[in-house]
Amino acid sequence: MKEILALNAFDPRAGASFDGPLALELARRARAFGAASVLFYDRPLEFVRAEGCWLYDRDGVAYLDAYNNVPSVGHCHPHIVAAATRQLAALNIHNRYLHEGTLAFAEALLATLPPPLTNVTFTCTGSESNDLALRLAANFTSARGVIVTAAAYHGNTALATEVSPSSYRRGGPPPHVRVIPAPLCRNDSRPAAEVARRFAADVAAGIDALQRDGHGFAALLFDSIFSSDGVFAEPAGFLAPAVELAQRAGGLVIADEVQPGFGRTGAALWGFARHGIAPDIVTMGKPMGNGYPLAALVTRPEVLDAFCANVGYFNTFGGSPVAAAVGQAVLEVIAAEGLVANAAVVGAHLKRGLEVLGARHPAIAEVRGVGLYLGVELRAPAGQDVARFTSRVINELRERQVLIGAAGARGNVLKLRPPLCLSIAQAERLLTALDAVLATLPADA
Repeated sequence: MKEILALNAFDPRAGASFDGPLALELARRARAFGAASVLFYDRPLEFVRAEGCWLYDRDGVAYLDAYNNVPSVGHCHPHIVAAATRQLAALNIHNRYLHEGTLAFAEALLATLPPPLTNVTFTCTGSESNDLALRLAANFTSARGVIVTAAAYHGNTALATEVSPSSYRRGGPPPHVRVIPAPLCRNDSRPAAEVARRFAADVAAGIDALQRDGHGFAALLFDSIFSSDGVFAEPAGFLAPAVELAQRAGGLVIADEVQPGFGRTGAALWGFARHGIAPDIVTMGKPMGNGYPLAALVTRPEVLDAFCANVGYFNTFGGSPVAAAVGQAVLEVIAAEGLVANAAVVGAHLKRGLEVLGARHPAIAEVRGVGLYLGVELRAPAGQDVARFTSRVINELRERQVLIGAAGARGNVLKLRPPLCLSIAQAERLLTALDAVLATLPADA
């Protein structure tokens, strides 16, 4: 399996082939960041400003950002910039003081979620939210066992890394973490009921193994679009049997909404809503703050009460007045600009266009996903490594000023998750660029 940070990563050994300012900057970064430095692309990019779906380099060249779900409603959105600036100029402090903005944002966020999810805890990152969710689940169930999918990624704290199989370069998750296959959501004739049955069976097998080995069953943790596994979203509703089974077995269901949340699927604000399920804990991250470090966990009162009876929890920067102002502004932009509907319309247009390309280019094996989170699985020409082939496609798109990412256990899925404000015209630009890249590849791909 391909480690997540290795997908389309810059190889620092190639830096010696560069000269001038780029070579100097790469050397400075290597000295300062050491082995933890991760950059994209064979030839790394440096950006100096952004707007909407566009990123601009030092020479003023515009790149279409079809990768970044951090600025979810668009880079440098003026409404969000104004909200953050206004609040930063007035007050920014931790949330152990009363503040109307923090309370109003908490209430607005909770209003978007189904009961009984009525308690929110603010953090700064999705990793922190998932770390806390795992602690809540272990405390509430008196068990340690967690079930995740084969190439999942849920963050980079110690606990979150344990449940992120795609983060491992050597070894794998500890024994109390059971890894099951990603759901078999493919574009074939497999009935929806079969997808649901198979995934529920895999969850059941994981629960049995955890209980047999003495770990107990604490949580089923998933991102409902299975982004790191290669983007598996359909059919809507297939998660319900697995969720019901997990809850009957006494575990908590944690819906990681960092990837599918805040309107990304085009069906609702939350990815889990497409499946008609009721998670016990919902975690949120990057898109929540449109680039500002804002995240949260929402759960039932009894789950949070049980945890706080045993352990205190406080996050210095989570839920600060500035964080709340930014979060409120993001919700306002999503509503005012109709971005959930835009994700549905533009996402459907983009998916149809990708399917047309798939009929023309043998390199495209399958197109998957929903809304503005799509995956294009590639097949390589005979004798070529498929991950290297996929990286080549991504780098050639970069040369055409279009930015995308990669996903999947084999690193062979093009990952498309642009800001939710992507237009039809911008989707067409992406399609034109991908068509041109694939046209340059061998015919026997």
